[in-house]
Amino acid sequence: MLSRRGFLKSGLITGAAGLPLSSSLSALDAPPALAITTTDDHARLVELPPRLQPDHAPQPWQKSVRRVGQTNMTEHDPAVMDIEAWADYWHAAKADIVFVSVTGILAYYPSKVPFHRHGKYLNGRDFFGECAAAAKKRGMRVVARMSPDLNWPEALAAHPEWAMRHKDGSVQHSGEEPRLFKTCMFSSYMDDYIPAIIREVNSLYDVDCFYANGWPPLGSLPDCHCAICSKLPASDTPAYWRAFTDRVLDLWQRYDALAKERKNDSFFFANSGGNVRGGPNLDRLAKTLVWFQADNQGRTQHEPAIWGCSLQGRVCNAVLDGKFAANVTAAYSSSQPGWRNASKNPLEARMWLNQTLASGMVPYFHFVGAENEDRRWQPVGREYFDWTAKHDAHLTTRRSIANIGVVIGQGTQLLYPGPATARSRNYMHETTNGIYDALLRGRFAWDYVHEDRLDPDRLKKYRALLLPNVAMLSDRQCGQLREYVKAGGSLMASFETGLYDEDLKLRAEFGLADVFGISRAGDAIGTNGNPYYARIESNHSGHAILNGFTDTNWLPGAENRVPLKPVDDPALTVVPGFVRYPPELAYPPQSHTTEPAVVLRESGASRTAWFAGDVERSWWITGHGDLLRLMHNTIRWLTNDERQIQVEGPGFVEMFAWETAPGYAVHLLNYNTPDAQHGWLQSIEPLGPQLVRMKLPPGARVKSVELLRAGDVIPHRVEDAALQFTVPVIHDYEVAAVTLT
Repeated sequence: MLSRRGFLKSGLITGAAGLPLSSSLSALDAPPALAITTTDDHARLVELPPRLQPDHAPQPWQKSVRRVGQTNMTEHDPAVMDIEAWADYWHAAKADIVFVSVTGILAYYPSKVPFHRHGKYLNGRDFFGECAAAAKKRGMRVVARMSPDLNWPEALAAHPEWAMRHKDGSVQHSGEEPRLFKTCMFSSYMDDYIPAIIREVNSLYDVDCFYANGWPPLGSLPDCHCAICSKLPASDTPAYWRAFTDRVLDLWQRYDALAKERKNDSFFFANSGGNVRGGPNLDRLAKTLVWFQADNQGRTQHEPAIWGCSLQGRVCNAVLDGKFAANVTAAYSSSQPGWRNASKNPLEARMWLNQTLASGMVPYFHFVGAENEDRRWQPVGREYFDWTAKHDAHLTTRRSIANIGVVIGQGTQLLYPGPATARSRNYMHETTNGIYDALLRGRFAWDYVHEDRLDPDRLKKYRALLLPNVAMLSDRQCGQLREYVKAGGSLMASFETGLYDEDLKLRAEFGLADVFGISRAGDAIGTNGNPYYARIESNHSGHAILNGFTDTNWLPGAENRVPLKPVDDPALTVVPGFVRYPPELAYPPQSHTTEPAVVLRESGASRTAWFAGDVERSWWITGHGDLLRLMHNTIRWLTNDERQIQVEGPGFVEMFAWETAPGYAVHLLNYNTPDAQHGWLQSIEPLGPQLVRMKLPPGARVKSVELLRAGDVIPHRVEDAALQFTVPVIHDYEVAAVTLT
């Protein structure tokens, strides 16, 4: 049972700066030529943009929220939870706001709404009201949490139209609890039942806002065949995605209006997240919401890369224009199968919180149930939140520092199946991880840019844009990218980028063919044995994209390619794939062709590079270092190796740099672990000195540089407006806070 003493009791868990860390990391050791180290003597530091002027306009209350807490309540909690102990914990952790369950499949208050079933341990008690009052007494705001995605048989019997249906007309039920049916978001369940609960709660309680968990779906689109949905376009089509987004935004706005009936600064928000795949169109959603709920609780077996939370934060930065975003860190195991009522490894939980902060989101810590059998999660949240509270000014971001943009093709991520030649169910996941991994290993400062936000004002900050197989592009988007290049911007793209329009209709020619100087010569070609190779043409062996390649005429190509018509003077040409086994036949029947493997163009300040193959994904699935070097070389060539911030040192690091109110903050996340891409953190190898350099804008004067995790003020120097300092060690995470005078 949850007693005050039990809830607050905790064993000592070493703080992040004193974590027990492994002394061996052979799994990430690399040959010298491919060492994960940045010592880029030729990179040119370019001046940071002028600092933003302070915004003195009144800010909505949620912008002041810096810590979010939630004990996700179970049906049994009214019988066992000590409400005062629960509120004391979150208050001691300095949470600004707490989520309190008002309903899901159960009511946590004596609801009178039909089919709003009371929990069997509620016994007429106003459990929600007591929790809300306890939080308010301690100065914490309250989110009324709902889950509209499931309901009980009695509701189905009275309203069969509320259920999602299979193609055969049968009801879709929960995979874990077959008594529960899945509710259809296009049905009157969302039009009538959910509004009735919002109105009832608003009439009874002083809550600050309303949240819907479990809706809308994240990273996928629903597949329902009820009477309403059967009249909609098929669920895997762009037309359905537009109808889905329309419905989400219509309900969102109606619920928001209901939330405001009691007080005008209240609002409604729902599940967001889903990173680059999202659910609703993220550009349209961002124009509506005021709180982005990144329900991205931890790594799973489907998304094992360590940077999953950072990826979500980059997506938020791409679409929110400074609006509030919080990411949920599960204090329990997030994977499937997983133990949802047991604490996860503290190092893994802390890394997710680290990534939340580093990528510009607000940390949010979450556990399920108040049975209090496992209390190890409690000090993790309390200690982490206490640390952030000391440094809110430096951890609150204003804008990112980056000169490279990576285009999010959300339509491609959700709807494009990948080429038939790939034989992969996770094709775009692999592509996304490939370019992400490559950028981290190159220590590039970069942002995501949403495909529907390609207007010149947004793009002008970027020296180059990367399009990692963004297969679906509209004519308008192609036109915007064309104008970006005319204005001096550089582009890198690959494989089937722009080969389909926004309706997933195949074009006869690439939508950006004129920009890159390419022309399609056939359909995608896959691999049966050796993938294709890229031959270095001797007259281009000294080109910048080929730096470091010696004693070879061939480089790896990619698993799949779209053949291109010949161009003048290509740097790399295609050696078509051939047999791998038996070795007697492992030689190229055709060792030299005029088919380009890469097409490079240069016009004034603009440079473009087109890869015929899916190089980003091929790097991810093979780990072949030549592909990594080729991408790094190409990105450096595209940008003329200009950097706004440079971080040099050993190890595998993710870097974020932000302008803040006091000055700047450089976040360094240490991924030097054998668990970076598979498994969950058990240990991290500390990293040695990291040299940070950035060229300050005119008039900026540095007062101090402080390491927030180490708690030390460190030496710095400024020469010719270039700030330089060294971070002596990174355990799991460090933040270098630059304060200006």
